[in-house]
Amino acid sequence: MGGIERTGRWPARLHVVTGKGGAGKTSVAAALALALASGGRRTLLVEVEGRQGIAQMFGTDPLPYEERRIATVPGGGEVRALAVDAEEALLEYLDMFYRLGAAGRALRKVGAIDFATTIAPGLRDVLLTGKVKEATTRSVDGRRAYDAVVLDAPPTGRIGRFLNVTAETARLAKMGPIKNQSEGVASLLRSAMTSVHVVTLLEEMPVQESLDAIAELATLHIPVGRIIVNGARPPLLTSGKVTKAELRRGLAAAGLPADPATVNGLHAEARAHLTRRELEESLRADLVEAGRPMVELPLLEQGVDRAGLDELAEHLLAV
Repeated sequence: MGGIERTGRWPARLHVVTGKGGAGKTSVAAALALALASGGRRTLLVEVEGRQGIAQMFGTDPLPYEERRIATVPGGGEVRALAVDAEEALLEYLDMFYRLGAAGRALRKVGAIDFATTIAPGLRDVLLTGKVKEATTRSVDGRRAYDAVVLDAPPTGRIGRFLNVTAETARLAKMGPIKNQSEGVASLLRSAMTSVHVVTLLEEMPVQESLDAIAELATLHIPVGRIIVNGARPPLLTSGKVTKAELRRGLAAAGLPADPATVNGLHAEARAHLTRRELEESLRADLVEAGRPMVELPLLEQGVDRAGLDELAEHLLAV
C-alpha cells in the first residue's frame, strides 16, 4: 500500500480539485496524482476543460481521448492522464447504451452533437462526470483499474453546478439511460469515495470564492476534503515591528550601505511585508473557520515543472 493510504489522510478514491482561476488547481491536481501513486499505486489524472493543461505541465503531446501514462514515481507507481472531450464521451455513450457507433459518428459530421450540448448545457457536464465515474469504478480482472482518480475540475465559481448533475439532468430526462447514469454519478459524488479539495491563495478574492464553494458543496451534500493553500511564502521577519535604527545597525554590521535612502526604502518594504502578513493571517483564520483540514504548499520560485510537482507531492504526502 502507498504512503497516503497508510496514513488514511487521503482516503477517497475520487479526488476532485477545484479553485479560483490562477490559484494553481491544475498543478495541485497533478502533484496529488503523483503523491497518490506512491508505493506502487496507479492513479488517473483527468481534465475536463479542454485546456490541455496536464500535457503542458508534464511536457507531453496534447492528450487524446484515451488514458495514457505520463509519469512514473519511485516504487513502481504510475500516473496516467485523460482529457475528457464531451463529444467523444457522447459518442461513447450512444454506442454503449444505444449501439449507435457508426450512426453516432455520422451525427458528428452534421453537427448534431454540438447542437445537443448547446440546447442542453447540462448534458455536457453529465457526459464529463459520467466518464470520470466510469474510470473511478472500473474493474479489471476483479481489481480496481485505478487506486485513485484525480479530477482537475472547473473553478470554484462553477463547481457546484458541474457536480450537481442530478439537478441538471432533471431538466433533460425523466427516465432512461441518461437519468440512470446521472443518478449513479450523483451517488458516487455524495459518497465517502469522493472528496472535493479546494485550492486557494492567501488573497481576498480566492479565499472568499473558496469559502462560498465550500458552503455550496455542503448544501449539495457533496463531501469537501482539504483546503489547500497554494503558493504560501514563509515570513521574512520574525518581529512584528522593524525600526529604521535596527535596519541601520543591521546594514552596517553586514558591511552594506546604510544611507538614509537605503534605510527608508527597506523600512517601507518591511512595513508592506508586515501588512501583507497580517492580512494573510486574517485570511488563514477565515479558512480555519470553515472547519476543514488545511495543508499549505510552498511557492515554487522556479515555476511549475516536474521537479516542482515532485516537491509539491512530497508536501502532500507529509501532511
